[in-house]
Amino acid sequence: MNKARNFRNYKVWQDSVAYCVKIYQQTDKMPWFEKKGLCNQLQRASVSIGSNIAEGSAKPSNAEFAHYLDMALGSAYEVETQLLIANKIGYIKNEDDNDNEKGPSYEELLAGIQEIEKQLAGLIRTLRK
Repeated sequence: MNKARNFRNYKVWQDSVAYCVKIYQQTDKMPWFEKKGLCNQLQRASVSIGSNIAEGSAKPSNAEFAHYLDMALGSAYEVETQLLIANKIGYIKNEDDNDNEKGPSYEELLAGIQEIEKQLAGLIRTLRK
């Protein structure tokens, strides 16, 4: 059993919260008819990452914490998939044709979620040793 963890001290939690804000800013620029579709899915999946890290940090064992991190990683993969779809249908532009007023480019958002995935995978490995 581990003593209580402070989720606020985990860089991956801090990064996931900052990333979620970017997702909200990006989805705010999507067409109104997507608000209950792709926007909602992206927002819910991105919120789920940090939320699962926080919830799991309260669990007494490393195995339980790792289980919640697994769920956070699954949500990160959801976000990555939804970003690809949003890019393919033209809602999130590539770096070379992105208008700065339209928010971060697809490549920037992709790099951010992949960094979160790496951090989660590393923390999961450490907890399961």
